[in-house]
Amino acid sequence: MMQLHQNYDKILRSHTKIVVIGPEDANSFRTYWKDNDFKFYGIPDEKHYVLNLYEQKINLFMLGRMPAQMLVDKKGVLRYIHYGRSMKDIPEISEMLKLINSLKN
Repeated sequence: MMQLHQNYDKILRSHTKIVVIGPEDANSFRTYWKDNDFKFYGIPDEKHYVLNLYEQKINLFMLGRMPAQMLVDKKGVLRYIHYGRSMKDIPEISEMLKLINSLKN
């Protein structure tokens, strides 16, 4: 999430909203959000309804949910999904911005 936080202004200039859905309870999520001063949206999903809907994987050896990044267009259509195989397996912001720009055409 730090990559999103550090590049928030670039992402915002591409007319894109960031929404992070986390597996924590609301209180833990709120505390984490405030402690990190994130500017984008965050939604707790303690019962994992959304995370299960998009089949985000759990790896107990990696201590929890694997990262997943998705792009949903303005009509609500899922246009891209990347399931990480480790906590470091996330697309670079430059890659995501190229993809965002390609979806505008």
